[in-house]
Amino acid sequence: MGELVLGVAALWLLAALPYPLSLTLAQTLGATLLYAILAGWLLHHWRQGALGWANRITLLRGILILLLTAALFTPDSFEARRFTWLGMATLALLLDGLDGWAARRQNCQSELGARFDMELDAFFILMLCLGLMIADIISAWVLLIGIMRYIFVLSGHVWPWLKAPLPENVRRKVICVWQIVALLLALLPFIPSGIALGLVSSALVALTVSFALDVRWLYRHAPSSLAGT
Repeated sequence: MGELVLGVAALWLLAALPYPLSLTLAQTLGATLLYAILAGWLLHHWRQGALGWANRITLLRGILILLLTAALFTPDSFEARRFTWLGMATLALLLDGLDGWAARRQNCQSELGARFDMELDAFFILMLCLGLMIADIISAWVLLIGIMRYIFVLSGHVWPWLKAPLPENVRRKVICVWQIVALLLALLPFIPSGIALGLVSSALVALTVSFALDVRWLYRHAPSSLAGT
């Protein structure tokens, strides 16, 4: 898929720029490894030729997120450039809305495109949680926010009824956006520690309630042969 090759070129071009992140070679290689995993996932699942503009925007967002993740590998550099780091993270959040708009505009929504977007959201949230921990703003418990979805997915291998599709729900989308916004705000250097703690705690509570509601719905609608497993 030629678009994935162009994605590698875009990643290296952005990483080579002296501003805003100024990544080292080791960080760039780390981002490239993460991109290879992302590209492998897409190649394994995508069966429809060209990605389309919506998924190209999502891929660009993914490249930004991977570069931001690589910047965390050197905590001192991350601290020195935290404002520019947050600016790029905010751009990644804005692109999250743009790819959905493009999909609706061109009437090219797909199940895989939605999953691609969701997987990037999950990784973005985990990356922001790591940033909060590395900056020593919130202790390791913040990772509960980032790993909760992965625990849910792994639990589906133990209780198969958790793998059933969920109906569309605005609540789920709003809470996802709030998690990202709350984590970004908590990362701002001028935010008092008490407010940062409140923001992150609200994100964790909202996410926990959302997952609890989804698990209850899945259990109630699961076939009796599966619900007991």
